[in-house]
Amino acid sequence: MSIVEDRPVRPAERPPTPQPVPNTTLRERTAELNALQEQVLRGPSDRATEAQHAKGKLTARERVALLFDEGTFVEIEGLRRHRATGFGLEDKKPHSDGVVIGWGTVHGRTVFTYAHDFRIFGGALGEAHAEKIHKVMDLAEAAGAPVVGLCDGAGARIQEGVSALAGYGGIFQRNVRNSGVIPQISVMLGPCAGGAAYSPALTDFVFMVRGTSQMFITGPDVVRSVTGEEISQNGLGGADVHAAVSGVAAFAYDTEESCLEDVRHLLSMLPSNNRELPPVAPADDPADRRCERLLDLVPSQPNQAYDMRRVIEEIVDHGDFFEVHGQWAQNVVCGLARLDGRVTGIVANQPAVLAGVLDIESSEKAARFVQFCDAFSIPLVTLVDVPGFLPGVDQEHGGVIRHGAKLLYAYCNATVPRISLVLRKAYGGAYIVMDSRSIGADVALAWPSNEIAVMGAEGAANVIFRREIAAADDPAEMRAQKIKEYTTELMHPYYAAERGLVDDVIDPADTRGRLIAALAMLRTKHVPLPGRKHGNLPL
Repeated sequence: MSIVEDRPVRPAERPPTPQPVPNTTLRERTAELNALQEQVLRGPSDRATEAQHAKGKLTARERVALLFDEGTFVEIEGLRRHRATGFGLEDKKPHSDGVVIGWGTVHGRTVFTYAHDFRIFGGALGEAHAEKIHKVMDLAEAAGAPVVGLCDGAGARIQEGVSALAGYGGIFQRNVRNSGVIPQISVMLGPCAGGAAYSPALTDFVFMVRGTSQMFITGPDVVRSVTGEEISQNGLGGADVHAAVSGVAAFAYDTEESCLEDVRHLLSMLPSNNRELPPVAPADDPADRRCERLLDLVPSQPNQAYDMRRVIEEIVDHGDFFEVHGQWAQNVVCGLARLDGRVTGIVANQPAVLAGVLDIESSEKAARFVQFCDAFSIPLVTLVDVPGFLPGVDQEHGGVIRHGAKLLYAYCNATVPRISLVLRKAYGGAYIVMDSRSIGADVALAWPSNEIAVMGAEGAANVIFRREIAAADDPAEMRAQKIKEYTTELMHPYYAAERGLVDDVIDPADTRGRLIAALAMLRTKHVPLPGRKHGNLPL
């Protein structure tokens, strides 16, 4: 929560509202209106604008101009003022009440926004401020269009008491009501503390800017007084902390300009609402393009690392892969790309990090992404190269069973087209969880380097043939013989295909074409849902 500074307002900060003169003409009244609107656009004062720029931050309307196509933004309630009294508020009634709301187009499609104006009350939320946000969220819901919050506010306006808290409640309720209905994006461009941080957490994607944006429930002063820990605002809740450690932020940037550019790019790949399909781009990368480089990118030895991102870039249109949560839980890769011009969600193990194992954080990351794609009719392609779940006391005590079940639930619950491709190893429960045929993948493919089994051959041989190995004159030679035997019998590249658990073993160079063909076949997929209120996701 925030305290709005109780100080006299200089005349330059609060110009008086022009009062209509009796018996004036419509032209004169229109001139008065234009003067007032110009005053609102300028903001409270030049000094406040300079202070905002001195912090390395843009003003609310400068941000809006970067977000929308030029000349398309339509502001509403720019003349709104609060009606609160007490604590000097009756003498401080700036127009807009610290938030800019309206709509415009991004790449030609309608998008709604609210943008906190830190120059007015520090962007703190009061009753009128909240009602403006409620209105634009309701309009976005009614129009079936995304809403982007440009957040730069100091929390609740304490002088307005519980009315401010109720305003946040209305925002949260709308966040939840619109979840999975319209895309919701939060762009953190300044501080966000206390209960205010829960609204971004309820949205689909959180963007942050390094150095100027922070999110935390309790700030450094409270942490110091309660725990004795000394930490800065950025160290507690800065962009890199939330992008790499907590996983709250999906993206982190050095500048507001680059941040808002990627917000526009993300919006270009999303449908306007859950009743539409994602926008289609020109299919100018040949669908049947062979990917010969894949034969060299992926080592045949299952214990050798490689970067799965390079594989994805080779397969998708023009190598354009928009990764989500790229700094957090890096042992799994999630992101959006186009295949033959159509948006596709990609989930893949990352052998370059922790050998690509699944753990608590990677399971949560992938589950949330799968759930988002399913909500907005984005088909899923899963690239599998997983040795299993990460073993360890910390993982078990941290609830890896429950967290891993989130990914399993998300895949089983998804009704969009689903294609899985096993590149190399796929062992144990992790194989099942990574959208195997047994949990509903529509098409299951594999490369000739695949190894699908309960566990690796060495571990399996040690369990199955433990007594024979122990009784042998040469245990090492016996172990090697049994490992070879197990591999030959149960882990050859065609074992799963022979049992119908893999639809086909394909030439890696044909991967792009096979994926595109399967997605085209599944474009009209329809799955009737059971009659229930909702499932019980293992939260």
